[in-house]
Amino acid sequence: MNTHAAFVRRVTWVGFGANIILTCIKFSAGIFGQSQALVADAVHSLSDTITDLAVILGSFFWSEPPDQCHPYGHQRIETIVTMAIGSVLFMAGAGIGWHAITTLHQKSVPTPSSLALGTTVISLVTKEILFRWTDRAGKKIRSTALSANAWHHRLDAISSIPVLIALAGAMLFPSLTFLDSAGALVVSVFIIQASVKIMVPGFGELLEKGAPEETLAAITALIMTHPEVITIHKLRTRYLGANLYIDFHLVLNKRLTIQKGHDIAERIKNDILSKTPGVADAVIHVEPGNLP
Repeated sequence: MNTHAAFVRRVTWVGFGANIILTCIKFSAGIFGQSQALVADAVHSLSDTITDLAVILGSFFWSEPPDQCHPYGHQRIETIVTMAIGSVLFMAGAGIGWHAITTLHQKSVPTPSSLALGTTVISLVTKEILFRWTDRAGKKIRSTALSANAWHHRLDAISSIPVLIALAGAMLFPSLTFLDSAGALVVSVFIIQASVKIMVPGFGELLEKGAPEETLAAITALIMTHPEVITIHKLRTRYLGANLYIDFHLVLNKRLTIQKGHDIAERIKNDILSKTPGVADAVIHVEPGNLP
């Protein structure tokens, strides 16, 4: 079993269970506690369960080994899952925002109860704990899907803050009927902002965006520590999920035998794989050159 995918599933199952419970509690408290903002927050939590399932199901596919049709493996599925999470968030935020705007000027709005207020506090604390745990796990195994899902938890926690303020304000000042709708509108802005932050890196991966300059510099410096190397050029990188694939042209003394050049390239490749986190493979093209 792929340990990366198994770890992702284990972490995500915990979040899925918590999200199911929170969604049911929020919906119930929002309806019985007469809070539109809390019902909107419940919809956000429901979208969390959808993205949890996307991560769990996706991990079964992206962990499949390379085959004839997919020689680089199936890690791109992790990027697709990340994009799906961002898309679900965007649609949920837009829907909540539209509903909040259409009800913002309603004159007759029920005053939320303390049930809604207490539920929001519990949700905020729970989701912040889930974020910290999932984010730590995502960074540990360099999983973009897990990190994106962690930020989905964080956004659920952050979105509970304006809900909390709106509920407290509506309870203290019942005449301010717009507060609950305003809280839902603020939640929608947070959700849409998060969706964009999640999707932008995903677009970068789909468009074959390379590694950052500092990573390229570190790889180049590592290669040049080998005394046989004259220079390198055409260093290219691309990400497939959490894995980085690189290729470059390696210039060696033209008087070396083919076997010697191959041995040097193989040694450099092993050095890169063992000392550069996230690199899954390196393809090296050896070129003849003159010693300086």
